Amino acid sequence: MLSDRKLVLASASPRRKELLNQVGLRPVIEPSGIDEKITTTIPREAVIELSRQKAEDVAIKQLPGTIVIGADTVVAADGKILGKPGSHEEAFEMIQSFQGKTHQVFTGVTLIFCKEKENITRSFAEQTDVHVYPMTQEEIRFYAESEEPMDKAGAYGIQGRFAAFIKGIDGDYNNVVGLPVGRVYQELKQMCEQEGKA
Repeated sequence: MLSDRKLVLASASPRRKELLNQVGLRPVIEPSGIDEKITTTIPREAVIELSRQKAEDVAIKQLPGTIVIGADTVVAADGKILGKPGSHEEAFEMIQSFQGKTHQVFTGVTLIFCKEKENITRSFAEQTDVHVYPMTQEEIRFYAESEEPMDKAGAYGIQGRFAAFIKGIDGDYNNVVGLPVGRVYQELKQMCEQEGKA
């Protein structure tokens, strides 16, 4: 069973931890310390690349039988990747770029099953389309000046005050929060079954 395995989450995100807890998984938190490097401007490829870097960095230190979960989320507006804002002004500009429109949220996940010799690695990306209501300059400014957008890709949290501006989504809601936890669970289950130890 999955519950018998040591799971390690290579991320300090409280939201990812909560989502895993929600489905009965209790990972050990060991954030990766690497400098993230993206070699592509294609959002789907970028999140897979970053999730793999994080997972591999943490997997090196694990005992055989451990499963490491690496994840990275970006928002893409008109094909441009939006990471975490560096300032409130940058948060304002990001939100301004997609208010009244549809943008995409991509989360890349890499699962590494640590083995004696060669680790087993699986990577995938999930996409959710997010439709945002038109916002006034005052609404954008008020939200951007708060602390909520500062640690979030695309400068907003769908589970926070920004919910007031979400018209709807196509895809997995949890993916927008930071982890497509249903798919993660299914992929982990499959991985363990293939090892004949589930």
